[in-house]
Amino acid sequence: MLDLHNLRLAENGVPHLDSITASFAPGTLTTILGRTGAGKTSLLRAIAGLAIPDAGEIRLDGADWRRLPPWKRPIAMVTQQFINYPHLPVLDNVAFPLVRRGEKWPAARDAARAMLDKVGLAAMVDRRPSQLSGGQQQRVAIARALVKKAPVLLLDEPFVNLDYKLREGLREELVEMLRTETGTTVLYASTEPREALQLGDRIMLMAEGRLLDAGDPRAIFERPATLEAAQVVNAPPINIVPLEIDTVARMGPFGTQELGALGRDLAPGRYRLGLRAGDIAPGGPHRARVILTEVSGSETVTHLDLAGLPLVMHEKSVVAHAPGSEIGISARLDRGFVFAANGALISQGASHG
Repeated sequence: MLDLHNLRLAENGVPHLDSITASFAPGTLTTILGRTGAGKTSLLRAIAGLAIPDAGEIRLDGADWRRLPPWKRPIAMVTQQFINYPHLPVLDNVAFPLVRRGEKWPAARDAARAMLDKVGLAAMVDRRPSQLSGGQQQRVAIARALVKKAPVLLLDEPFVNLDYKLREGLREELVEMLRTETGTTVLYASTEPREALQLGDRIMLMAEGRLLDAGDPRAIFERPATLEAAQVVNAPPINIVPLEIDTVARMGPFGTQELGALGRDLAPGRYRLGLRAGDIAPGGPHRARVILTEVSGSETVTHLDLAGLPLVMHEKSVVAHAPGSEIGISARLDRGFVFAANGALISQGASHG
């Protein structure tokens, strides 16, 4: 078991890790989701011994890592960059970590050859890294990490520098390989909610060095504990609509609306309604101006302005909404999440799968 307790790290007064406490069981893959600057890399570097926490504990099976140098920690790490040894052929790139810990070159090369076969590079063992594509270089880095058979594997956005299709394929291959590495504790940092939700057995949400929530990915997606957690776990971004309850429910430019069960137990006051982009649809009584349209594969994300309220609409088809044009929209307000003034979730609609 990998245990973190009250881990704190700051640079120039800026907190990178703010009292992080978490446990990671052997054989599990935990995705760490957060935007750039959330503290994901700082957390992985602290575990690897590449950053020294100001306070807190890191333990593996009870052993204290606070004074253990990086080279003595039983971890393997893959980063965003293709960090390979340019002067060594692919085979020796992968074999080198085994030789460094005392294995003979013949045995290390045998293990490296077997791992390169697993990552689809068996025919390229004699090439130099400069003779490989970006995707192939990252496969070499992954093979070098996996061949160590370390009990802890840290993956810091390993495919972020690759194109979309290649990233998708390598990610699926990596997950398949990790399933055979039983007993390995895997931490995978990502800025992409869809990737994090699909990959992990567990998910951790981070923002500004803080741990926002942790647990089952589907449960956290369906019921984010706070508005901040909802903003991190949703892509496209969740829409925030002002909500005021007195004798009726008023929702900014949406006007007076019926919330049904969603607002039944709400006391009079001011709230914020979180509404997923997929719950806004074209066609309806509300006139919104198109700011920007983004097409990704077979889906369209449209940024809108509804009387000064920014909105994002997600359609599962390719649609050309011209920037500057006006379109009618409707919103499934009954499917929203109601957050209190302090950001805590206090009510939610149905069907958030």
